[in-house]
Amino acid sequence: MGFCMAIIPLIREMRLQRKESERILTAHVQMFNTHPYFSAPIIGSIVRLEEENASRGDIQDTVPIKQSLMASYAAIGDIFFWGAFRPFAVIIAVMMMYLGLAVAPVVFLLIYTPVHLWVRLKGFIEGYQRGKTGFEFIRSLNLPGAAVKIRWMSLMVLIGLMIWLSQSGGYWPFIKTYGFAVKLTALATVMLCLLMIKKGISQIYIIYGAVVIFGIISWTGLLS
Repeated sequence: MGFCMAIIPLIREMRLQRKESERILTAHVQMFNTHPYFSAPIIGSIVRLEEENASRGDIQDTVPIKQSLMASYAAIGDIFFWGAFRPFAVIIAVMMMYLGLAVAPVVFLLIYTPVHLWVRLKGFIEGYQRGKTGFEFIRSLNLPGAAVKIRWMSLMVLIGLMIWLSQSGGYWPFIKTYGFAVKLTALATVMLCLLMIKKGISQIYIIYGAVVIFGIISWTGLLS
């Protein structure tokens, strides 16, 4: 229903006959499930194809194109935004909250919001301009590759946070190690993360696991 609502302005703009309008709406009243940030690129491509159909008087089925794009875009969006970029922005914001900075939520929005708004706006424009080949824009971004790099950055930030907390005191009630021992602990943590990644464990699981461990340590420190 949301997809049909999105293309109603196109139908009004083209001033189609009732029968043709019903055909387009009926064709697109089907399940449409993709990542929300990648719906705009798909809408742009479909709008362009429907305009081409109307100008040629042709009836080319655009539903298979929409279905093929929504599946691949859903996977790309989940990997990049849900699995890498949003957790990274959250980690930065949580660190700033720990420092007592009230602007932490604003920093999260400043990191996260411009990226997904740009993908949605630029994706719609490129989808509309390229039509069937609109997917080339998303492919050129190489978001799965960027997700891997962002996950590594998140791991490095968490390791740095662990070292900092260990040296600041008060959050390690069960151990008081400094200097060389702390550096060895940090190195062992890095090596353990690398080993888990090589064993096929997802970086996102490692990040979430570290967050849980830090939460338990912080909670234990507060109780003590």
